[in-house]
Amino acid sequence: MRVLITGARGQVGHELMRLAPEGFEAVGMGSAELDIANADRMAAMVEQVRPQLIVNAAAYTAVDKAESEPERAFAVNRDGVANLAAAAERLGIPLLHISTDYVFAGDAGEPYREQDATGPTGVYGASKLAGERALLAGCSRPMILRTSWVFGAHGNNFVKTMLRLGREREELSVVADQRGCPTSAASIARTLWSLARQYREQGSLHWGLYHYSGTPACTWHDFAQEIFRQAHELGLLPRLPVVHAIATAQYPTPARRPAWSVLDCSKLREAHGIAPSDWRDELRAVLMELGK
Repeated sequence: MRVLITGARGQVGHELMRLAPEGFEAVGMGSAELDIANADRMAAMVEQVRPQLIVNAAAYTAVDKAESEPERAFAVNRDGVANLAAAAERLGIPLLHISTDYVFAGDAGEPYREQDATGPTGVYGASKLAGERALLAGCSRPMILRTSWVFGAHGNNFVKTMLRLGREREELSVVADQRGCPTSAASIARTLWSLARQYREQGSLHWGLYHYSGTPACTWHDFAQEIFRQAHELGLLPRLPVVHAIATAQYPTPARRPAWSVLDCSKLREAHGIAPSDWRDELRAVLMELGK
């Protein structure tokens, strides 16, 4: 089965290409080769590739920069997804798409379910929510996977930033009043490939909107401490830095982050038999890869 993977140079896209199972021909396109916001160019590329399935890992993900570049964020995250949905519909094929916890306001106290009210607090979240709606409206075989706090060995992310700072500093401060679920790019890629396998075998899926993230929930401060603990254990850090817990208000950013980003992933497990993975195990695999 031929699968077109957009955003193939990003964190998840890289893992999708690396983990492509036997029996699938993964055709990867980075943003330099395929700008999904360019409707004509994208339609031509899809016609040329003639995939049997599209996985969209392309996105504008610069959360703070989006506040000053809303047109670009919406061009990629909304219009680009609408373009892909139209192309998938023309071919009569499914479109698997990655979304985000940022579609929620972050003021809940229980894990967010797919049907819970959305309320993004910034441009990035608003643009991703608009993309979800464009896909659901424009494609009859949509599969949306909302995820959170993505990390991996490839690309820029919190784990790699903490490793760099841990080597440079003896002490650092990390936000401790935002709670969410770290999720490895590799686990997202494995989940998408599992859905692709189910589609190939069954000819259909339970289309719609799903949540997938790592487990258990933690704060950024907790996450940082676990990164340093494992990295020191693996010999990637010469010493354990002291990590001070601070409030979000002490670390202002252009975009407001959700204080609560915990996702309920039970619907995906019930519909497709895919359970969340423990991010601490995923973290060890990423650190081992970074240490090679």
